Amino acid sequence: MVTRKHAALATERNRLKRCIREAFRLEQAGLGPVDVLVRPPYGARGSAAMLQRLRVLFTRLES
Repeated sequence: MVTRKHAALATERNRLKRCIREAFRLEQAGLGPVDVLVRPPYGARGSAAMLQRLRVLFTRLES
């Protein structure tokens, strides 16, 4: 769940959620059975750079 504190506009909240889901989807095969909680900082914006940072973090979980 991404709250209004993270992004006031629904479109920004949805963009954050899509970015997190896409990063997880791309790295899911290497993660195995694991639960991941992602808490973006307040005011974060979903972007290609955020997607890349999340993918790097998810690959670190694989080790």
